[in-house]
Amino acid sequence: MTLTPQWLDELRARTSLSTLIGKTVKVTKAGREYKACCPFHNEKTPSFTINDEKGFYHCFGCGAHGDAIRWMTDQRGLPFMEAVKELAATAGMDVPAADPRAAKRAEQAKGLHDAMTAAQSFFEDQLGGIDGGEARAYMQKRGITDATRRAFGFGYSPDSRGKLKTALRDFGEPMLVETGLLIDPDGERDTYDRFRGRLMLPIRDIRGRVIAFGGRIIGAGEPKYLNSPDTPLFDKGRTLYNIDKASPASRSTGRVIVVEGYMDVIALAQAGFGEAVAPLGTALTEHQIERLWKMVDVPILCFDGDSAGQKAAIRAATRALPLLHPGHSLAFATLPTGQDPDDLIRASGPQAMEAVLNAAEPLIERLWKHEISAAPLDTPEQKAALKQRLRTISDAIAHPDVRAHYAHEFRERYDALFFARRDSAPQQRSSGNFSGGQRWQRDKRGNWKAPIPPAGTEARAIGASGMEQRLLRAILAALLRHPEQIGPHREMLSALQIGDPLLAQLLAAMISASFRKETVETQALLTILGQGELYNMAKGMLRADAFTLTPDRMTTDPDRLARDLEEAVRVMAQGPELEAALVEATRRFENDFSEENFAEQQRIRVLKADHDRRVAELAQSEDIV
Repeated sequence: MTLTPQWLDELRARTSLSTLIGKTVKVTKAGREYKACCPFHNEKTPSFTINDEKGFYHCFGCGAHGDAIRWMTDQRGLPFMEAVKELAATAGMDVPAADPRAAKRAEQAKGLHDAMTAAQSFFEDQLGGIDGGEARAYMQKRGITDATRRAFGFGYSPDSRGKLKTALRDFGEPMLVETGLLIDPDGERDTYDRFRGRLMLPIRDIRGRVIAFGGRIIGAGEPKYLNSPDTPLFDKGRTLYNIDKASPASRSTGRVIVVEGYMDVIALAQAGFGEAVAPLGTALTEHQIERLWKMVDVPILCFDGDSAGQKAAIRAATRALPLLHPGHSLAFATLPTGQDPDDLIRASGPQAMEAVLNAAEPLIERLWKHEISAAPLDTPEQKAALKQRLRTISDAIAHPDVRAHYAHEFRERYDALFFARRDSAPQQRSSGNFSGGQRWQRDKRGNWKAPIPPAGTEARAIGASGMEQRLLRAILAALLRHPEQIGPHREMLSALQIGDPLLAQLLAAMISASFRKETVETQALLTILGQGELYNMAKGMLRADAFTLTPDRMTTDPDRLARDLEEAVRVMAQGPELEAALVEATRRFENDFSEENFAEQQRIRVLKADHDRRVAELAQSEDIV
């Protein structure tokens, strides 16, 4: 379809902006304009102005500015075309159709929407009638107020095979089957009502139109919850329950809460959490995650604390991994075991729910905790299995920068878990002595002094020691032989602080060249380096051909090479970090001769010693340039 500027101008002219905004915000007349408290930021004094003549709104507080269409997209969260269609329907304008087939599909969809609206009215009437008594009693037991009942459109489907079918007969059985309201068993037997004896809830799209229903059984029966099947209006994998109300609410709160079911959503909304949504009978899908990210950068997934709830959380976390991109992630809040949102709010009030949400964990934290508790970690094989699982998680992330950060974070946590030796830390001090024979001494002022000398005052750059120099040259030689390995390790390589200016210049040139497609071969990389000093150094490393960071220096296994390079680069990068940490720990100890500060200095010394040993092991594996 083609929306000309003239057609859009006519749409804006036919829309009363103050009336449109007044549906969700209290507006007051102020001369020829209207004023309101801005819905885009919290304020007590109105600074939000609406001008019907010019057709725009403007906030002098936060700078929000736009017309009717912008209001629908920014405040209501509608896609552009959905906003245009809704405004056009209110204004009595026809949206231009792309072709006759599109117009026919739109007309068919309109008929389906009409049928769903009629069904919603039927269910609401039944809830207020004689047949709805048991459903009303259930709602009262659950503490659902009249205001909540009206807001969410509760209804009741009689325990009958044909009452809805009879009430909506004017739409015709084929259309009612297409909407999912009737079941057609085999084309020969009579159709019958899908929902029978259930408390009914309409499922709406982002424009607030009824597209499906969910029903909870009243009394005995299975299934406990029943949703409409997929129809031309309803795709359960792309729809989120309460999206029409949660989308504008999220713009005020800055968050979206994802819970397990629609009764959880309703309990939260009644307690003041209007930004809650829920998937519809399935695990959270990729489409639903993408839809959540259009609302906020980091949605909060709130699941029960039981085993099923935690499994659902991990499924959602795993499904999100390939979709992650900078700034967008998930957070996870865990309810107390045995409680859903309604239970928690009833027992401890909304503030308890707020506390659960405020304690939400980042995605990486949830993944880490799950993996370290998934299996025992007592043997070297079990520890290696954990490392492999963590690598599988980071490898599943498509975005290279996010993937690199996850890999780096997992490596740091893994090393801290298994290689941070605490057993050599001093025990409780008694009369100036530590168990194990280490002895403190007092200075002239009576302050306790460390039993061993402190570290130097500045962290060294990589390559300051002979072993580091050998290992660094080995890494560069391996990268020269296999330029395709520069890209995967580019982030860590860029962070290396190299003391030798020529080696630093060579690495910088290699990293810069790695962004070019022609660096997939060694000769192409040498050509890019030119004919100067860097070229001669690189040729010398290649002529040596002695060290590839593996016991078998002639290995051609790319996986083996990638693993060895990853470890070598990681070990190199840890050197300055440990050096800086030791300097800082020493500084703290010199300023405060406490047992805790001494223990921390000792712990980092042990880590640094382990690191230096590993550098030596790697550097002496083979003869190096």
